[in-house]
Amino acid sequence: MGIVSGLLGLPLAPMRGVLWLAQQIQDQAEQQYYDPARIRSELEWVDEARRTGELSESEAAERENELLQRLMVRRA
Repeated sequence: MGIVSGLLGLPLAPMRGVLWLAQQIQDQAEQQYYDPARIRSELEWVDEARRTGELSESEAAERENELLQRLMVRRA
């Protein structure tokens, strides 16, 4: 039965490879998105942008809240 199921499943092999690759890309993207060092760096950028006037107080507060939410999700 293993040979028959292997032969019948052979046309699906490329699809399995694509799905595996998509999962690897998603895992890597999530790892970078929730990386604490990256979040801290973005928080520093928001602080600098607020000081230089590039971001208003409300925009900076909104962005900081989003970044802190990401940091809390990572720790949970």
